[in-house]
Amino acid sequence: MSKTNGQEQMPAYSEAVSSGMYAKRSGLLGKYDNVRKFWEDENTRLFLRPYLQEAIERARHQMRRLRIIDLGCGSADGYELLSGIRYRDADLHQVEVEMLSPDVLGLYKGVDLNQDLLDQARGIYGDNPKLVFQQVDFTQGFLAKDQDGPYDLYFTSFGTFSHHNDDETAIQLLCDIAEGSRGPTLVVCDWLGRYSYEWQSLWTEQPEQLKNMDYVVSYIYNQEERARKRDSLQHLTLRLMSREEAEHIIGEASRRSGAKMQVRGFFDRSIFTGRHMDTGEYNPQAKPLRQAVNAIHETNHRANLEELIVDYVPKPGFPFLNDYYEGLQMAWNTLVKYVIELLDSYDEQNRVFRYEPSPVPATYPRQLREMMKRMRMIVESVGWLGNGLPRENIIEPQLGYALRYLMNTMQQAQGCGHGLVGVVEIQGREKPMRQ
Repeated sequence: MSKTNGQEQMPAYSEAVSSGMYAKRSGLLGKYDNVRKFWEDENTRLFLRPYLQEAIERARHQMRRLRIIDLGCGSADGYELLSGIRYRDADLHQVEVEMLSPDVLGLYKGVDLNQDLLDQARGIYGDNPKLVFQQVDFTQGFLAKDQDGPYDLYFTSFGTFSHHNDDETAIQLLCDIAEGSRGPTLVVCDWLGRYSYEWQSLWTEQPEQLKNMDYVVSYIYNQEERARKRDSLQHLTLRLMSREEAEHIIGEASRRSGAKMQVRGFFDRSIFTGRHMDTGEYNPQAKPLRQAVNAIHETNHRANLEELIVDYVPKPGFPFLNDYYEGLQMAWNTLVKYVIELLDSYDEQNRVFRYEPSPVPATYPRQLREMMKRMRMIVESVGWLGNGLPRENIIEPQLGYALRYLMNTMQQAQGCGHGLVGVVEIQGREKPMRQ
């Protein structure tokens, strides 16, 4: 084999760089940051898991596979979210734990208006014949003409249902689903939450006077880039939604279609950690908590836990929301401060606390008491490792999961997160579905 000099070998490295696979990826910024991966995606999966399992079992009993349509699929983020849902009681030795396995999925159809995103989706999943993508505006009644329906699951994710700026198009979409359904059908509606703290300036006592917001896509840039690109940033008109408004839309669709539409559940996604907490575009008093949470989930990175402390500023005239956020803030901050105290008092070398940490009062909410006790166990346990970076790679991520647990179990599901997600079951006509 002939020898090559360094210059002749450079094209191989240039090719690797151009592929994008040599990029130094970080979970601290961007669309797929750590909050997206470890909080938003996983919280959504936890919420959707029983409903997906129900749809799978229903299809299996009818001797067929699951059919899904993703409305506003983007680059197939919805498929990635759904395919990552795992069986809850999987044993530790099991490897294949995903619910949406190849033998379960019959068809996933993704529709979107943006051709660039569809091209990206095809570039990733184009080799899978069960995944098809189509350019269409799902707010303009295309389901009445869709040749591939009906489906078991009509899915939206990450605020996609908020593209229905006019409630009439959302109502009509639900009516079209009911018209074409053959038996029980599940619809996942994902809106922007009306009462997220990140856009507190938009809170109103009369929602009908401010249905849509001017949403600025500025979160993908750091602070310096946002300031530099301010005049060229993209804007979207997106519907804000509370649970009460969502239930009204669903009720009106049920009345018009004559089909029974049952709300199965709601949940708030990204409370205190929405994209615009860091930008301050709609609430200059909001602290960059998403940035702080990203930091505690970053591998080999030691975060400043003080940056996790919330300082909620109430808005006059909204006592219910203020009381809710105040209680949530107190639980969040108490847990963070307790972990800081544990770290300060624990002697890792001798595996003992230098002084006894503060007791956990029985008056605290159950969820908070559980997480405080769990975090103490974790801090005590890392003393036995003897290697690695226990604070960076064990304690801080576990604090993140504990805070996530508080957000999930102490929420009101009223539209107080960046996203409000609802699951609706539509009872359709009992006819055989497409095999």
